[in-house]
Amino acid sequence: MANNPANTQGMNEINLYELVVALWAQKFLIVGVALIVTLAAATYAFVSKPVYEARVYLQPPTLNGIADFNYGRTRDSELTPFTIKDVYDVFTRCLQSETLRRAFFKDTYLPSLSESERGGSQDVLYSKFLRELTIGFPTKEQPDRYSIAAEGEDAAQVTEWVKTFAARAGSAAENEMIRNTTREAEVRARNLGQQISTIQETESRIRQDSITRLREALTIAEAIGLQNPPIISGNLSAEVSAAMDGQLTYMRGSKALKAEIENLENRKSDDPFIEKLRALQIKQSFYQDLQVSPETVSVYRQDGPIEQPDRPIKPKKGLIILLGLLLGTILGVMIALIRYLVLTKKGA
Repeated sequence: MANNPANTQGMNEINLYELVVALWAQKFLIVGVALIVTLAAATYAFVSKPVYEARVYLQPPTLNGIADFNYGRTRDSELTPFTIKDVYDVFTRCLQSETLRRAFFKDTYLPSLSESERGGSQDVLYSKFLRELTIGFPTKEQPDRYSIAAEGEDAAQVTEWVKTFAARAGSAAENEMIRNTTREAEVRARNLGQQISTIQETESRIRQDSITRLREALTIAEAIGLQNPPIISGNLSAEVSAAMDGQLTYMRGSKALKAEIENLENRKSDDPFIEKLRALQIKQSFYQDLQVSPETVSVYRQDGPIEQPDRPIKPKKGLIILLGLLLGTILGVMIALIRYLVLTKKGA
């Protein structure tokens, strides 16, 4: 016989009505299960140790903070000045470096654990450490701002962690910048020193060449018996005096040539006669003495104070209790439904 849709719909409505009646009849069971689960969730929420989070925000340094890095660095000195981006890039690399994390894990995180906790797997502890100490990266709204966040059960401890980690990253970046600056200054000073030595050696050779030429001219002057320069009157005098070099050097006379040779041979230093030597020596001395103190520079700027948290982020008691109530109600309904189906099957 064909099924009547109207009868089928009526049977479904009757079954649904019977199901609602059966669940209502077991309302105390449902409420009891919901209360038990909610009570368990509330117990967990209030018994669990609170977890606090400390966070610090970091931004690029100011021009004043990087000024000492650029001391003596100009376009004319062939040393390109550092920009804020150059310095901050060094800091962010140090901030994200595995070396810094490992050192902090070994020197700060492990000593904060109990002896039994430290006895576990180092890899597991390090993974836990990476979850508890995190670095926040820039966003579209704040393209240059990084953050350091630490989670833990001790509010004072996590606050100290973010302070220490930021300070260590800053110290590492400052040391790297100072090494770079000092090294470039040392290279520049060495190049200037090499340039000065070359100029001095060249001037010494020029002096020896001059002595050799004067000795040859002296030989000629003595050979012709010319002791003093000839006296020439008229316009020709100026022309001849101006031409007393090269092949006509002997015309200075043997007395003047001997005096000049003796003076050149007894000269202790050629430095006063080298053009621009003193300027090069001043530059070399400047770069040799160039020092940058960590106290006078900064590689990042802290955005706001680091305050000790007074409100835990975990556990979220209200949410846990609400979820416990919801899950308890669902569990109670499922138990009541299963109980109804079992009893219905036995009755059939």
